[in-house]
Amino acid sequence: MYAKEYFFYISLGIPFYMFGQAVNPIIRSDGSPKFAMVSTLTGAITNMILDPIFIFCFHWGMTGAAAATVLGQILTAVMSVWYLRHMKAVKLQRDSFRLSASLIRRFLPLGMCSLLSQISLVAAMAAVNNMIQKYGSADPIFGQAEYAQIPMAVVGIVMKFFQIVISIAVGMAAGCIPVVGYNIGAGHKNRARTLFTYLLIGEAAVGAAALILAEVFPQQLISLFGAANESAYYTEFAIQAFRIYLCTMILACVNKGTFIYLQSLGKAAASTLLSMTREVVFGVGFALLLPVFFGLDGVLYSMPVSDILTFLIAVVLIRNTYKQLAFCGEKV
Repeated sequence: MYAKEYFFYISLGIPFYMFGQAVNPIIRSDGSPKFAMVSTLTGAITNMILDPIFIFCFHWGMTGAAAATVLGQILTAVMSVWYLRHMKAVKLQRDSFRLSASLIRRFLPLGMCSLLSQISLVAAMAAVNNMIQKYGSADPIFGQAEYAQIPMAVVGIVMKFFQIVISIAVGMAAGCIPVVGYNIGAGHKNRARTLFTYLLIGEAAVGAAALILAEVFPQQLISLFGAANESAYYTEFAIQAFRIYLCTMILACVNKGTFIYLQSLGKAAASTLLSMTREVVFGVGFALLLPVFFGLDGVLYSMPVSDILTFLIAVVLIRNTYKQLAFCGEKV
């Protein structure tokens, strides 16, 4: 009931959310990364402020939570419209909104790359959730009614932590896109190469920090999500899930950074290959296969196995990218 109520009202904000998300990279590429960040944060902070007001003061419940989110999205969209009318590099006119077949052929493959990446990620998460439910019910402990919800709840927490870390990795890589585009266009491949090195180091550092948190402080992380007073089975499985599922965070962050950097170079095919292989071939494949042999633990191990194999492919693509960005033929 609550999910349906929330989903109905949050769906009304989808057009505003999509518009804000679509314009945000344009704002960054126009040389205003601070405004892009401020517009996003303004919507998020508005949501946070209105949430308790609508839920507790106005007693709107889930409707209030959805309304707060939609209003935040609308505010971000409004700020994006304002910026489009005051762009630095170009001035939008009526002709700017006419479709151009030549432009569509150039950017559509890159857009499809991101689209397929998101769809494949959903497929991988669906496979993991279904296997958790199936093999959790077959577990001697979690097959009992009073503990049946533990595996799904724990994996949800682990995935949320993973998404937070990956969002940082994505943000770092996305910030490189306009810089790479400018330098490649100007013929400065050495700068793009150096940026790629810094990006890989930064992604590895973010992954290492997340790995330390997951391996050393799993119980503290669990408590952040309001699970401090759960049963011993909950805590034990949560610690196990954090340490196994997230043991390859360094590789996961590097893989994600490589995927986005390849996009910035216009390598749609290579980028899509890496993403689809990780999420569909390995992510879905191992989530379905490993539990057959290892039960519930197999679902947890599907993540690190997928990241290790994806990294082996990423190494080849990284090496080829460095060769492409060789220093010969630089413009002065």
